[in-house]
Amino acid sequence: MKKSFILICSIALSTSLFAETISYTESVRVIKSTPQYRTVTTRTPYQECWDEQVPVNSNNNVANDNIGALIGGVAGGILGHQVGGGSGKTAATVGGAIIGTLVGKNLSQNQNQNYNEPTYRNQRRCVTKYEERSSEKFVGYKNIANYRGKTIVKYSDRPLHRIRLHITVGY
Repeated sequence: MKKSFILICSIALSTSLFAETISYTESVRVIKSTPQYRTVTTRTPYQECWDEQVPVNSNNNVANDNIGALIGGVAGGILGHQVGGGSGKTAATVGGAIIGTLVGKNLSQNQNQNYNEPTYRNQRRCVTKYEERSSEKFVGYKNIANYRGKTIVKYSDRPLHRIRLHITVGY
């Protein structure tokens, strides 16, 4: 095992001592140079707006109903107190207040239904949309050359007449 390891190391060392490389530069003629473009899409936002009539919720009806019930209850209690006598005076007062509350609320609701028309207000509504535009953008030139049966491609910002190659040969 030790002998094979030493043999492999000595072969690798002797091979690397005798290995050489040569580097040189060569220039090849460009046979075709074509401009290159890329499609670019831009999105520009814009808003579409309009006015819309929106119904306004009126919570005044509930308040008016409660005020009508309160006034009816007080009036009914006063009338019940006037009508009753003796121990029945308390019962007449309570009964008058209950009946007055119901009558006052009912009258208030009927009045609100008859005279309360729906109201509207204008509200501005908008939505964002996008306009897309595509255009061709110049990105450079594709230069093509042949070297020993291989196609060489190099991109540049201008058309080239020759392409320089850096060649390294190891032996």
